[in-house]
Formats: sequence, structure tokens, C-alpha cells
Amino acid sequence: MFRFAHTEYLYALYIVPVIVALFYLVFRNQKKLLAKFSDAKLLRVLVPERSVLKYFLKSGIMTLVLILLILALANPQVGTRYENVKQTGIDVFILLDVSLSMNAEDIKPNRLEMAKHSISSLIDRLRGDRIGLVIFSGDAYIQFPLTTDYAAAKLILNAVNTGSVPQPGTAIASAIKLAVKSFKGGEKIQKSIIIITDGEDHEGDVVDAARDAADKNIGIYTIGLGSTAGVPIPQYNAQGAQTGYKLDRDGNVVVTKLDESILQQIAQEGKGRYYHGSSSGNELDMIYSDLSKLEKTEFGTTRVTDYEDRYYYLLAVAIVLLIAEFFISEKKNALLSKLNRKLGIE
Repeated sequence: MFRFAHTEYLYALYIVPVIVALFYLVFRNQKKLLAKFSDAKLLRVLVPERSVLKYFLKSGIMTLVLILLILALANPQVGTRYENVKQTGIDVFILLDVSLSMNAEDIKPNRLEMAKHSISSLIDRLRGDRIGLVIFSGDAYIQFPLTTDYAAAKLILNAVNTGSVPQPGTAIASAIKLAVKSFKGGEKIQKSIIIITDGEDHEGDVVDAARDAADKNIGIYTIGLGSTAGVPIPQYNAQGAQTGYKLDRDGNVVVTKLDESILQQIAQEGKGRYYHGSSSGNELDMIYSDLSKLEKTEFGTTRVTDYEDRYYYLLAVAIVLLIAEFFISEKKNALLSKLNRKLGIE
């Protein structure tokens, strides 16, 4: 595996085009000044050993040296050793509703963004626990499987939106069944499911799905987002400006309501707890506090544990190029003289 230890130094590469432009501007300015002093024929007589190609060669070498030094500062590293590392924790699948109703803004900025923020905060608190994400609307899909790579998990989470699942609906039962099937079999480890949804227009027999999960010793917690009184679903154009609200076939404004009763029933059958989501978004923290009381199980993960620095290779090449540039004269040689005449750049 390859990585840069200090990626922040790579931003310095943006200066390379500026340096190249400066070299060219200096050359063009020198050419203009010499043109004012004499014409091309007289210039070849006055400065017979001047080489344009060598100027660009030396400029190119200095630019390459700069690039190599920046890359060396970023410290490229290569992972050379893999080993099984023992960790302790629990397995948690989060089931996130991405149906259109999650765009409702009774929780700011909207239900889905609040849920994503809460999940991201939960990931920051994890220490050795494996987390997976299932997104669902009219169907359910694994967004990422159980993992301890929390940085990658947060990156994938940020990309989730209400267009991530094309099928309309709220298939909670399908999401529960997919999560149950996706837990790693044969491991005696505590498993839990956290469902974040408004529970509206659910499809399938969610009670049976929750009961089946409980029979497999998988606890289910539910978080209900939204208002039980109901709010409209805003719609926006490509520029982010609100264009109105979602309408049904008869032209009436669609109102989305939180269905707490089904979520309470799921939590009850799943031997977990139900929480009503709030703007503070601390419901996941409370659930994690409950989960942290569960017995941690030891499991092994394979990962790279030793990265070796490789910056010195780049530094060595940069030093060799600097020495070479120092010994390259700006005078023409026979070969370059012929090449200059062919290119017409004397």
C-alpha cells in the first residue's frame, strides 16, 4: 500500500505552473531586449555560443527538482507488513431511510442531513466497534459493510442523499432482513441494528422481520425523525432554490408525518428502545451508551501496521539533478547548434 504521510505539502504543487510561467516570461523578456539591441544575424555573431535549448533544459531540470522536493516533503510511504490485529467491540448496522420524505425540514436543516450528522458523530466515538450502513427507500442496499475504517465510512456517508435509492417507498422490513443477512456468520459477537426513519408508508411485515432479528440475538433500536402533525416536502431546482412543495396526482400538497407507533413496535419486538429524534441529534449517543454496556467480543482484522518512509529516493534524485544542472553550461555544443538551426530558434 502507498500513501503520503503529510498530504498537506502536496498543495505546494500548485506553484509549479507559476514557476514554469516565470521561466518562460524571463526567456521572452530576454529575447525582446536582445531584439532591441540587434537583429538576429548580428546577434549570432555577437553571442555565438548562446543556446536557447540549454536554457529550457536547465529550467526544466530546476522545475523537476522543485516537484521532487515537494513530494519528498510529503514523505511517500509504503506499507510492507500485514498482520492480524486483535480488537474488541460489537457489530452495529445503521439502517438509514433515504426516501423523499426525509427531505422534510421539520428538523433543521432537514431530516436526512440531521441523521447523517448524528451518524457521523457516532462514528467519531467508536473505538474498535465495527459499523455498517444500509440505506433504504422502496428497496434496501448496503452502502458499506461492517468495517473499522471509520474515515472511509464517513466519506461514503457524506455522499448519501434522497436520490441514492431510485425506488420510492419505505422498505423497513427489507432493510432489516438485509442487515441480518449481512452480519458476519459464525462469530459470537454482540450485534445490533439502529433504524433511523420517519416510519411513513412502510412496506412489508416489519414486525416479523424485527422478531426474526431478535430470535438471532440481534437487538433493534429505532429513531423516529419528524413531526407527528405533518409537514410538506420542499422541492428545489438545480441551483438550490426552492420551487415549491411535492404534490400528489390531484395537485394537493403532500404532507409527511412521523409514524411513531410502528417504530415503537419494531423496537419492542427487537428487544431494543425507541427514541424520538430531536434537533440536538443526541439520540444516537444515548443508544451508543446502551450498546457500550454490552459485552465486547474479541475479533481479528487484517491491516497494514508498518509504513516505511521513501522520501529519500526522491531527495537523492533531486540532488543528482541539481548537481547535473550546475555542470550544464549555457554554451552551445556542435549537436545543439545543428538542432537549434533546424528548429530555427538560434
